[in-house]
Amino acid sequence: MNIITRVMTTKLTLTLDDKVIREAKRYARAKGRSVSELVESYFKSITELNSNQSEELTSSVKSLMGSFKAPKNFDYKKILRDEKQRKYE
Repeated sequence: MNIITRVMTTKLTLTLDDKVIREAKRYARAKGRSVSELVESYFKSITELNSNQSEELTSSVKSLMGSFKAPKNFDYKKILRDEKQRKYE
């Protein structure tokens, strides 16, 4: 039995400085993402942070949020294990 989850999307109009929009488009293009994806990632990150106040992140880490889109099969725990093992070989 396949369960299909439908995500409802809603259009949002933002008013931003022209330079900010140009830079955002350039950044998104360089990362292979859309501006909408970047904005959605940012909104998710700030709303998740607000709901989980016990987790404090530095401003450097916060600035990186949304800049990396991992593949669905990305296993960061395996990568960490492999890198620690390689470090201590």
